[in-house]
Amino acid sequence: MDNKYTQKIKELINEMTLEEKVSLLSGKDFWSTKSIPRLNIDSIYLTDGPHGVRKQSVNSDELSLQQSVATTCFPTACCSACSFDPNIMYEMGEAISKEAKANNVAVVLGPGINIKRSPLCGRNFEYFSEDPYLAGKMASGWISGLEDNGIQSSLKHFAANNQETLRLIIDSIVDERALREIYLYAFEIAIKEAKPSTVMCSYNSVNGTLASENKYLLNDILRNEWGFDGIVISDWGAVNERVEALKAGLDLQMPSTNGQDDKKVYDAVKENKLDEKILNKTVERLLYFSLYSMDNIYKNYSYDKEENHNIARHIAENSIVLLKNEDKILPAKKESKIAIIGEFAQKPRYQGNGSSLINAYKIDTAEEYFKENNLEFNYAKGYDSNSSAIDNALVEKAVNISKDKDLVIIFAGLINSYESEGFDRKHLNLPENHNHLIEEISKVNKNIVVVLSIGAPVLMPWIDKVKGVLNLYLAGEAAISAAFNIIFGIVNPSGKLAETFPLNLEDTPSYKYFPGGNKSVQYRESIFVGYRYYDKAAKEVLFPFGFGLSYTTFEFSHLIVSDANTIAGLDNIHVVFDVKNTGDVFGCEVAQLYVTATENNIFKARKELKGFIKVFLEPNETKTIILKLNRRSFSFYNAETKKYEIESGIYTISIGNSSRNILLSKNMEINANSYYQKRIPSYFNFKDIDIPDNDFEELMDKKLKPINIKASKPYNLNNNLLDLIHENIAKEFYNRILSGLDEMFKDDKTDTKNMFKSMMLETPLRTLSTMTGNIVTRKDIENLLNILNE
Repeated sequence: MDNKYTQKIKELINEMTLEEKVSLLSGKDFWSTKSIPRLNIDSIYLTDGPHGVRKQSVNSDELSLQQSVATTCFPTACCSACSFDPNIMYEMGEAISKEAKANNVAVVLGPGINIKRSPLCGRNFEYFSEDPYLAGKMASGWISGLEDNGIQSSLKHFAANNQETLRLIIDSIVDERALREIYLYAFEIAIKEAKPSTVMCSYNSVNGTLASENKYLLNDILRNEWGFDGIVISDWGAVNERVEALKAGLDLQMPSTNGQDDKKVYDAVKENKLDEKILNKTVERLLYFSLYSMDNIYKNYSYDKEENHNIARHIAENSIVLLKNEDKILPAKKESKIAIIGEFAQKPRYQGNGSSLINAYKIDTAEEYFKENNLEFNYAKGYDSNSSAIDNALVEKAVNISKDKDLVIIFAGLINSYESEGFDRKHLNLPENHNHLIEEISKVNKNIVVVLSIGAPVLMPWIDKVKGVLNLYLAGEAAISAAFNIIFGIVNPSGKLAETFPLNLEDTPSYKYFPGGNKSVQYRESIFVGYRYYDKAAKEVLFPFGFGLSYTTFEFSHLIVSDANTIAGLDNIHVVFDVKNTGDVFGCEVAQLYVTATENNIFKARKELKGFIKVFLEPNETKTIILKLNRRSFSFYNAETKKYEIESGIYTISIGNSSRNILLSKNMEINANSYYQKRIPSYFNFKDIDIPDNDFEELMDKKLKPINIKASKPYNLNNNLLDLIHENIAKEFYNRILSGLDEMFKDDKTDTKNMFKSMMLETPLRTLSTMTGNIVTRKDIENLLNILNE
């Protein structure tokens, strides 16, 4: 916190009335904070992110996601994370800061840093990785790029928000070690390294306490342990009891409650139920937030839209992952006879659906790319991109066009009805019409490259029938031109998967426990998320974490690991090795450093990512790389002593270009003392995650609640319509909401209406008016409860 504001803040607090203080605790409306004209405190504007600036246009309602100002849609986090390059993320943050300035926006809500616990999470496209170290480093780059240029970030969603099913009320039951090592670690890295101005608390509870009222998370860990000195913002509608949230460390409640919750704080102070010193501390932080924002509002600021479009393409080119390249089918020759198949080539799916939906400045297409580069091609639609149904006429046309071609490029992927904010996926399949199209074309031509537009892993039943697979993920508005630059070898692919692609849904670590029951979800797999699980269980995978192909080849050699004679010496371990480009074209390789820990009294992953670097090499060029490790690189979180500790034993330092392709390794011995006494056998050796109740209870150190208990009277504001829908009056109430959404989204073409409809049954009554844009009011909800509880 900048000291230049300290005296000004003291003076303002001395001048402020109690009414003015509490007025700062919540929004003026859906997107902005309240002003205090008497004290020259302006209203501050916040917008959705994180892969662009989604500012609502002046005439749109709060929920109409399509009606936002046109800005650059950068690659989503699922794509950009595959760059394994924090410098690229800095470029994105810097470019977004320019667009925020041009739109008088002070805070961009992002990045999203939640761990990809299951590939089924509908919002995984907004998150970086299954690995917290990678997620934390990528987020740090994005935050620094934004904040170094005067725009504030909001790191989200804190914490253990790993699903969309019942996300507004779900209770995440997670053991302390997994919470620290997996679900909080990415936040810790980003907060300590990049110092975001704000953190957004999540909707869910963590081990029985709502995140918005969780003093352990918001105060003990975030502020006292990690040193965070910014403001904590609620996710929109996440606050339950405002006074309790204030005590726990939540500063700004969004959106507006029309003064209702501000009054609760006012009354609590007046009635001596809340110490005004607690309120003043929050007001200090909010005043700093406001003053800093006011100093960084830019009048008549402009930026180069074409430059930002090119930056979006550059980021995509560095992130797209080449998954298969049999017979070196890529790079393609420009003189080849080429068929382009699939509507995604002309109507690209380049971002996910939900609150991050950007109204893109412009969208590159295959037709434009081929015309600009004077290339010939034949195109067939192949499928309807708004449906999963097979259209035989479209398939027949695509097959006929593909028969005599040197190369068939099929654009396929997931559609908005398959993955979105607001609901989770039920399976890992592509739409039936996409799989069928690939299968049918493979019968008449073997020279197929499939280009995937997806927000999360999918199954590929046709993988052995095609020669190439290029994974765009959701690569932003320039996705198509970036893809063709790679296809034609203008750019050498260098992306690496930031998550594992499993062979089957049943193979995933949380399969038996996701998305939970009785409004709670048990994280029984503990630390074994992503590759940590697949390695531990010796599971074969479709593509491993960290995997990605190149048009050149690389050689790793000469590994040296410096000695550490004391525990303190572990903070200065240098890992040195050479990387050489042994091919004949320029390329980039991601060197990945994994640590394999000894496993004595505490269960461990087979290996964990503890360092990485993207190396840029000309043909025949060699670079010497130095990566550093510290004590944390070898530590586990001891839930008994409440601190990170190291077990004595042999540790292996490994260098590879994926989690399953280790090229160099060295052992080192560490002598240390740890005091963990709880050895739970089922976590040491397993083929599948099937943890008995008593073992998970021992890990959690508490008894589990029974699952699938039905809600009963008296109902309250924390119940949802799903609890009440068996009552006729609740059905009528729900139908009224659906009718209102139909009217609100009558021009919707992106399944946003369906996203909101899917959320309504699960939304707690206390936030239903906010989440429906006041289709139903708080008074309507109170009347419903009164009738139901009679």
